[in-house]
Amino acid sequence: MKKILIINGPNLNLLGKREELIYGKATLEDIKNNCEKYSSKLKLKIDFFQFNNEGEIIDKIQEVEKKYDGLIINPAAYTHSSIAILDSLRAIKKPKIEIHLSNIYSREDYRKKSITSEGVDGLICGFGENSYILGIEAIHKLIYN
Repeated sequence: MKKILIINGPNLNLLGKREELIYGKATLEDIKNNCEKYSSKLKLKIDFFQFNNEGEIIDKIQEVEKKYDGLIINPAAYTHSSIAILDSLRAIKKPKIEIHLSNIYSREDYRKKSITSEGVDGLICGFGENSYILGIEAIHKLIYN
């Protein structure tokens, strides 16, 4: 069974409590449970983490080459500011997908630039919690094709 890592960035632990019009009503635990159910249908095992600290995100990304077959990342606010996360993503040769709940291109100007997307194979945004399911589908296709 192939194994993928899903990393969630800062403040995503507040999902279901913050800005429901933008991020929806689902909690991160709801999203995790949906991801586990969907990935098992595709014969993928997932490890699902959330970090508010940039360094912890980077440490986890650096585990991908040895422990995982692919990475899905929602860098949250670090999307727009973290060259360090971009550098760690570029160091990985395994398939990588960036996802976002909201459509970052229809939001504030400072959110329209994804620095981190320059280090991944593809970007999925704007589909709410379904962005995660689409990310799992995409990483599955990258791993098995």
